[in-house]
Amino acid sequence: MFGRKQTFVSTPPRRGPRDGFSETVVRVVDEIGPAVIGVRRTSRSRDLYDGAGSGVIISPDGYALTNNHVVRGAGRIEGVLHDGSVAAAEVVGADPDTDLALLRLNGGGHHTAELGDSDALRVGELSIAIGNPLGLQATVTVGVISALRRTLRGESGRLIEDVIQTDAALNPGNSGGALVDAHGAVIGINTAIIGGAQGLCFAVPSNTAKSIIPGLMRNGRVARGWFGIAGQSQELSRALVRRLGLDVEGGVLVVAVSGGGPADMAGLEVGDVVLNLEGVATPTVDAVHKLLTRERIGRKVLLEVLRNGALMKLSLAVMERPDERRSA
Repeated sequence: MFGRKQTFVSTPPRRGPRDGFSETVVRVVDEIGPAVIGVRRTSRSRDLYDGAGSGVIISPDGYALTNNHVVRGAGRIEGVLHDGSVAAAEVVGADPDTDLALLRLNGGGHHTAELGDSDALRVGELSIAIGNPLGLQATVTVGVISALRRTLRGESGRLIEDVIQTDAALNPGNSGGALVDAHGAVIGINTAIIGGAQGLCFAVPSNTAKSIIPGLMRNGRVARGWFGIAGQSQELSRALVRRLGLDVEGGVLVVAVSGGGPADMAGLEVGDVVLNLEGVATPTVDAVHKLLTRERIGRKVLLEVLRNGALMKLSLAVMERPDERRSA
């Protein structure tokens, strides 16, 4: 009895139900995960893969959102689906000003995700990022909405408005993937991180995507207004502000005028300072860009301009910005 060796077999504890937080994340990933794709691209010069990112399918016939910087300058593009299969893709349209692009995948019956209302977000809400960082398919990270209505400088030089900040971890390859809320709606397209920092990640809001998708489908680009100037923000002296009774302290200094453009035809000159457009102050170039919406194309707008220390008003007919232009 005393010399017999005894063997004890440990029984693992019985697993109970998942907590509410885990249940929410698992449910969202089950719903949205199949709609998130990997985006692979080749260079134009050589048929070799030279980049990768993510995307999210928004329609059963294969329309998918991604970042413009993921597909810019690509030769061939492929979408790697949730089950590992590969579908050829083409760029339907791109908008450098918001760093968004619209793809069309071959085939039909694709899993889709719904774009939610990013304007309804509150700081502190759960945020779930799904993408393919460093080629690791269907990677999930979780955080919160850290801040709202940030601005981010786009590739074109314009500010992307109302950007969502999150601490859900993003890495190279997450670009173009989905930022999802606790209800399973896509609230943003992941677009950028701050190098060297931790937990500072950004997404273009879903409502911005909704606003440009029709233009991308229709024309392959987003129509925006154009002045035909190059400008820079210019502060005004306090003495000048007091003398003229201005309610602004700065404007946009015209440093170049495109020949034959709207500004040229309106009589704007190098050295003028644009103070407001239709009564709305324009203290910076970004303020002008924000006012040059598609709705103003083809309309005449009234500018208040400072020239040689005196105020004057000019009427300018806003034109659609040519593709090759990146000025105001």
